Amino acid sequence: MRLTVLKVLAGATVLLSMAGRAAEMPMMDHGRMMMDMRGHMVMGQNTDQLPDGCREISENVKLTVHAGHRHAKSYPGTIFGYSEHEWKVEPCARVTVNLVNDDNVRHQWMLHGLPEDLYPMGMFHIEVTGPGEVTGTFIAPPENKTYLVHCDIAQHTEKGMKAQLIVGKGSGILPGIPGVSDDLVSASGHAGLSTAPETEIGSSLFSGMVVLGFVAGILGAPYLFRWAGMRFFGMSGKDLNSYFFNRMTDLFCLFVRLFVSLWRRLAWTRRPV
Repeated sequence: MRLTVLKVLAGATVLLSMAGRAAEMPMMDHGRMMMDMRGHMVMGQNTDQLPDGCREISENVKLTVHAGHRHAKSYPGTIFGYSEHEWKVEPCARVTVNLVNDDNVRHQWMLHGLPEDLYPMGMFHIEVTGPGEVTGTFIAPPENKTYLVHCDIAQHTEKGMKAQLIVGKGSGILPGIPGVSDDLVSASGHAGLSTAPETEIGSSLFSGMVVLGFVAGILGAPYLFRWAGMRFFGMSGKDLNSYFFNRMTDLFCLFVRLFVSLWRRLAWTRRPV
């Protein structure tokens, strides 16, 4: 019994010693990739190599980003989140990101779409397993572009760990970014649902009318050809031109009247009560 206790104590001492050494061990540098025994990793580290089109570093930017479930509380329908979901930097900026993991699980800050000649698979990627922090640096390309940032751990992106980095003027707003683009959950509380704007309703109505017109045209084509043969048989070219011009004029006037009537009807229904 005493021998067993001594073995357990010796094993615990060895494990604590290994943990202490791992905590003190610096990150191993493998070129563009750095990692240590604590589950910290940086991929795509670049502090000095300028992307094509950059003559010099435009600015030095330092970002501190917290990751964890407590940052999702402000966004219904999410479980994980970042402390911020959008950052803006100048083209050719040197960006240093300090990722602080507030959870007991692994989280990442992964940026896509960078030049593959400088960044493996076009990514800059920092990662922390459990509570802790890690810092990495990259240099933004010269183009105005909006880049996706997310955590690539299974289901973490879908559960809210999604953000965007805007370089220069950017290239638009990415979909599904909490607090930035459209809400992930509508006011009714149903995920992925929102109140359709009137423009979408009008577009659906127009599409339905086009489909109905197409079907009617196919079904009525034989009767149209038969009627046309009987109606225009023996008419001269001048008579045909005059007939079609008059009919097109009548059709245009009818369309204008229908449009005006519809516009007045919509304007009346939108009047405040």
